Order: sequence, then C-alpha cells, then structure tokens
Amino acid sequence: MITKNVTVLGVDPGTRVAGFSILTLPQGRPTLVDYGALTMSGTLPLAQRVGMFHRFFDEKIVQHNVSRIALEVPFMGKNAQSFLKLGYMRGILYLLQDKYQLEMCEFAPSEIKRSITGYGAAEKEQVARLLIRLFANLAMPDKLDITDAIAVGLCGAWHRENVLALNRTR
Repeated sequence: MITKNVTVLGVDPGTRVAGFSILTLPQGRPTLVDYGALTMSGTLPLAQRVGMFHRFFDEKIVQHNVSRIALEVPFMGKNAQSFLKLGYMRGILYLLQDKYQLEMCEFAPSEIKRSITGYGAAEKEQVARLLIRLFANLAMPDKLDITDAIAVGLCGAWHRENVLALNRTR
C-alpha cells in the first residue's frame, strides 16, 4: 500500500508565545524540518495578535505543504480569560484546517507526555531532554513552548502511522 508522505504541523498555541514544529515521516522515521516560536508582544491588541497568528501559520502550512495539524487539548486553568483567548488561537487553526482540508488531531497533555517519556505526568523539561536525544539538530530551547510543539507534532506523526498500520492489518 502506497501512502502519501505526511507533513505534520504541531502547535502549542498561545496569545503571546506559540510554539510550532514541522515534521515529516520519510520511510516512517520522524524528521524535524522546522521548529520555533512565534512571539507576540502582550502590549499589542489581541485582535492584532490573532491576525499575526493567522498569517504566520497560514504561511507555514503553504510553505511546508502541511497535511495534518496536531494540537494539545487545552485544560481550564485558574484564569478563564486566558482559556477564552487561547480558544481564539485554536479557532484560527481550525479555520486553516478547513481552508486547506487538512487532517486534525488533538491529544491530552498526559497522552503526549506518555507517548514521549512513557510517563503521563512527566515534567516539561523531561520531555524536552528526550526530544533533544531523538533529534540530533535540536538543542534545549529558551522557551519550552517549542519542545511542547515538537512533542505534539510527533504524536500527530505517530498517530498517523498507527492509523495506517491498523488499516493495513484489516
């Protein structure tokens, strides 16, 4: 069975810092193509940051011919306003998913940590250290939003492979 090469955009959305990763799976081995963070000043109006977020991720999707978006399922923290604002950014990703007819997958934080470290309550630093060992071109970033996005993208890539393997066994 021949399958198209999957390119996954992993996103750790935020209203000030949004981590991202682009992963491909040539021959089933995850390759980290691009990664980083979109940093937006908290002094900018939210509407302007939403626009920046939209343009940035629209460009990444086109530039890398993304076929799937992977996101972390948000949890309601102590601040309802922050949760609501995060929803705006997630809505942009859903809009882009629809615009480009991409696949979308979401993972709970514990599922991501368990996939990377084997332990669902692992610390962010532990996840980052394991990712650095997995990807030779990766160094410890200043912002863990970046390694969070890589972990989400990797789960999206692995999820895709698991779905394909399941379909081949039927």
